Amino acid sequence: MSEIFAALSAVMSDVSSVSKDERNTGQGFNFRGIDAVVNAVGPALRKHGVIVVPRVQSCDYATIEIGEKRKATAHVRVIVEYIFIAQDGSTISCTTAGEAMDQGDKATAKAMSVAFRIALLQALALPTSEPDPDASSYERSPAKGNIMQDRALAAKIYQDILSAEDQPALKLIWDALKDNDSLEMTWKDDAPTFAALIGERVAEMKAKA
Repeated sequence: MSEIFAALSAVMSDVSSVSKDERNTGQGFNFRGIDAVVNAVGPALRKHGVIVVPRVQSCDYATIEIGEKRKATAHVRVIVEYIFIAQDGSTISCTTAGEAMDQGDKATAKAMSVAFRIALLQALALPTSEPDPDASSYERSPAKGNIMQDRALAAKIYQDILSAEDQPALKLIWDALKDNDSLEMTWKDDAPTFAALIGERVAEMKAKA
């Protein structure tokens, strides 16, 4: 039998669990960070002569906007193969995914840390006390248009307001805006301008009456 299997089995015997001792104060939950996992597993790996070597299989980059101020944020997904190597050169590997966001230059490092933490937890069967995935379910939100489509739509709405012939027509435009879920981005960005423009048109119509 290859030495790596016996070595990893010994590591698993030495490390029973890793508790959630770190706290995310912003969102109010405890978590198990990469340092806690490595601090728990590292001594056992060294004791039994096992080293771990990462091999990145893919790394995808994107920029997304976060929060009401729409701050640009790096979003990184990595797929990493981790190779466990025993002293006799025998190996076994596992492949995990990691995902992270950062508003500086740390997104890739964070994603790699997540992937490594998952690899150690799953390869060594460490208890996590996490909720079962089947305990929660989600429904996808309706798709939103892109920014260029939203801006073109906003321009059309402005023109419709300017072209309205009477107050009932303006009310129809306003009610349609409030009831149309597909206009979420346009509504959020332009509602004050729409409201002001409609108010000006109503004032003009009353003055001419």
